[in-house]
Amino acid sequence: MHETSKSLPRRLADHRFATRYFVGDGIDIGAGPDPLAQYRELFPLMRSCRSWDIGDGDAGQLASIADASLDFAHSSHCLEHLHDPALALDNWLRALKPGGHLIVLVPDEDLYEQGVFPSTFNPDHKSTFTIGKTRSWSAASINLLDLLARFTARAEVLKIERLDATYRYALPRFDQTRTPVAECAIEFILRRLTPEDVKHKGRLPRPGR
Repeated sequence: MHETSKSLPRRLADHRFATRYFVGDGIDIGAGPDPLAQYRELFPLMRSCRSWDIGDGDAGQLASIADASLDFAHSSHCLEHLHDPALALDNWLRALKPGGHLIVLVPDEDLYEQGVFPSTFNPDHKSTFTIGKTRSWSAASINLLDLLARFTARAEVLKIERLDATYRYALPRFDQTRTPVAECAIEFILRRLTPEDVKHKGRLPRPGR
């Protein structure tokens, strides 16, 4: 329910989105009817943002996108629809230039699916996501700490956050993303390492960090 639009007030309050993450030429994977590009004027360092959806091909492959051709990639609530999230992240990072950023939103399994899978709110979901739980009620649960650790040789994790500031825990079970405010999600941000990062093993501070 227009999750990219819901994220806007939060992201505008964090200067890093305008000055570091949404900078240059990017892609919005699984943009649907709520593309990031509609807010381009609010991120003045964003030159372009291509919307990628079903008609463009497999979102997990990005087959027509050249290696190291993008400054950033954004995806809001697409990864959970893909059969192989690890392969998708591998390809999304492949498309980034060294130093480029990957900004991803996925539903939090406890805030969104709320203990039931297959999802009663979106039956097309292939996976559920959590941060660091030792056990999950979902047989399709993906621990993002484990998943993102697979890419640490190529990318650094800048952020991973459960977005529950507008979630109402006291309400009975229903899809809170249908409200105008609740995100019910996890946001993570990766930065593809540069050759200098790899050489110095991340020991040197970068300007603007």
